[in-house]
Amino acid sequence: MSGSAIIVWILVGLVAGWIASRIVGGSGIIRYIVAGLLGSIVGGFIFSHFGIDIPISNLWIRETLIATVGAIIVIVVARVIA
Repeated sequence: MSGSAIIVWILVGLVAGWIASRIVGGSGIIRYIVAGLLGSIVGGFIFSHFGIDIPISNLWIRETLIATVGAIIVIVVARVIA
């Protein structure tokens, strides 16, 4: 994985974590990044496992949406556990 791919992954995670925190509450840039990065993994797994296809042709928007859904799940589960 190249350095630019890692930067893009972090930026998508940051945006997804920020959007998720606006929906379910939360703050802090580190929390945004962690929730977004974990959310991209969780969201990607859930969407592929259940065969859910989002009919959005823009790759960035689609991946950010999947990561945001995953980040919401990560935040809610973390709150339930804590």
